[in-house]
Amino acid sequence: MKVDKRLVRATERRFAEREQIRKRNQNKIKAGLLLQADSPQRVEKRLERLGVPSFAAEALVRGALDPAPSTTRTRTGLDNFALERVILKSDLMSVNYLEFGIQAARSVGCIRIQSSNQGIDGYGTGFLVSPQLLLTNHHILPSSRVSSFSQIEFNYQDGLDGQPLRSVVFNFDPDAFFLTDDRLDYTLVAIRDDPRNGSSLSSFGWNRLIEQEGKVVIGEYVSIIQHPSGKRKQLALRENQLVDVLEDFLHYRTDTAPGSSGSPVFNDQWEVVGLHHSGVPKRDFQGRILNMDGEVWSEEQGEEQVDWLANEGARISRIIKHVKQQRLSIEQKQLRNEMLEPNSNESIKSDSTSINLSPSSSNGTVTWTIPIQVSVSLGQPTIAVTDSTKNRNTYSVEPDSQPSDSLEAALAEFREASRQPYYDEVEDEQDREKYYGDLPDRVGSLKPEELYRELNDLLTQTHKNKLNYSPKSQLYPWVDLHPDLKIRSIYSGQKFEPEDLIQEDFRIDRLRTLRTQELKLKESMLTQEQYRQQINLLEASLPYNCEHVVPQSWFSKNEPMRGDLHHLFACEVACNSFRSNYPYFDFDDFEERDVIRDNCGKLSGGKFEPKKGKGETTRATLYFLLRYPGAVNKEDNEKEYGADRLETLLKWHEYFSPTEYEKHRNAAIFKKQGNRNPLIDFPEWADKIAFRLGLG
Repeated sequence: MKVDKRLVRATERRFAEREQIRKRNQNKIKAGLLLQADSPQRVEKRLERLGVPSFAAEALVRGALDPAPSTTRTRTGLDNFALERVILKSDLMSVNYLEFGIQAARSVGCIRIQSSNQGIDGYGTGFLVSPQLLLTNHHILPSSRVSSFSQIEFNYQDGLDGQPLRSVVFNFDPDAFFLTDDRLDYTLVAIRDDPRNGSSLSSFGWNRLIEQEGKVVIGEYVSIIQHPSGKRKQLALRENQLVDVLEDFLHYRTDTAPGSSGSPVFNDQWEVVGLHHSGVPKRDFQGRILNMDGEVWSEEQGEEQVDWLANEGARISRIIKHVKQQRLSIEQKQLRNEMLEPNSNESIKSDSTSINLSPSSSNGTVTWTIPIQVSVSLGQPTIAVTDSTKNRNTYSVEPDSQPSDSLEAALAEFREASRQPYYDEVEDEQDREKYYGDLPDRVGSLKPEELYRELNDLLTQTHKNKLNYSPKSQLYPWVDLHPDLKIRSIYSGQKFEPEDLIQEDFRIDRLRTLRTQELKLKESMLTQEQYRQQINLLEASLPYNCEHVVPQSWFSKNEPMRGDLHHLFACEVACNSFRSNYPYFDFDDFEERDVIRDNCGKLSGGKFEPKKGKGETTRATLYFLLRYPGAVNKEDNEKEYGADRLETLLKWHEYFSPTEYEKHRNAAIFKKQGNRNPLIDFPEWADKIAFRLGLG
């Protein structure tokens, strides 16, 4: 494969821009502070992916980064030792590590690049990521035309006897699926299975691409399986150390084994973390690329003879994100969905970490063996890490049990999201026509009070499925997803991974139940105000929350208002508690400098203006006034919503038109609970409805 000089220059530029950051990372690695080279959030995600429960991962990382004196060693030293054994391990690996590596290697093939039927132009590497799709670089297969002439060869490697195995060649099928991107330098293309080969494509297996982060952190070693310059399959086993993580790319360095274009980059669990595509070459004083012998390199020598200073690969999570954003035909979506569906390769393959979640003892303690034992206590951020051969300090903790059926159902609903249309406008229009009947034709003849009452009756009568409040099951898996299938905080726009939020919310529910039970045991020793404050502190300590745009205190947390999905939105605790139960307000002087906390918005004099989500929250509030007359401002409590505040809501409604996200929510909620939000379906009705009738 020829070196793409334009690509190399772009890689060199990124590498040079990060020089100071990379040096800091490498200094920490050399000093033994491996876990401080990457961000605490990424280390936590890595631990969780390796099987450490999230609350324990958080406590461990906090202990590693917040040193406190100890009698013999610093607490940081102990925790670093524990975490390094989990994440970085030693050079001693379980023997099944090699078996899983052989399994992963079967899906890697040698690409014969041809732009016509006149002969081979070069070689590259590619690997199967579904039963029919192969991933490689854009600069290897830049177009469907090149793909139609090119081929992929599997089993091009030596056997145990040192003799070549019988290889199998397949043609590409770009007409069935072809997707490429120059910036991330990837191409995803279908392969045509040919029964005349004697071996089916399925016999080579495939490595499922995993979008979730936490697959690798700075300081870990990665492995690369490749066909350098069209040679037989080779393996660079744990020869490359990850030294930097960019937004879209990974940088990893080696003294011995550079990567080959289109190769998969694996972590120690044989999960694909990157798609190798380029590197930073060593140059002489004239700027000429040097080869491994220190001489000036020429293209005839091939990329494996370049003296590479560093390797670069595109992050798999970013490739998946880009793939999921593309508009595809129904047939292409089916092929893409096969790539994203779980298979046996998704689980952590290597048991070399030896994470063991042992049953809790009679005193409620849970122990993780990794292979030292770590005991973690909820409440005070105290960690006891001891050698497994000695007595352990233990603390009481609620065991993190196996996922419940409801958790599995929620995750299954989210995974289905990528296999269905995000918003089907035609279907939704048909549903809307059936729902409203002849009302749209009669709106012009109705008085505002009459239209309000008709809509109230319609929303009430069709609200057949009154859901209990459960955002983790009802809101997060599908309803609150944005077009990119992510969840965003309604006030700040902070992005969440839905799977992370769902799992965390289920875990939080267990912790909330445990802590509430503990408080109830102490209730007799607390005043009612102290008990309420403890519950509020507990809620404020949790990382996620769900925002009721009409605060729960206004309707005493009663159902069905509390569980009505039309006014529920994902929100991080900081913004949720910051807004409190104050009504929305439009400040004349609202500017960037007025944002007080985490881009949540402005709070002043018992009034709150959100930074984002004004249109969505306005239409949700107006829906609430239509559906639940009298629930707001009961007992003439105009600190909730005075009639003058309706002008603010109507102004925001007019200025911020309904988005595709809102239309998706409305359609999804309609299927779940049976009623719709008229302000999303018919925005022009807003000034024809007497919303004041909804105020108490």
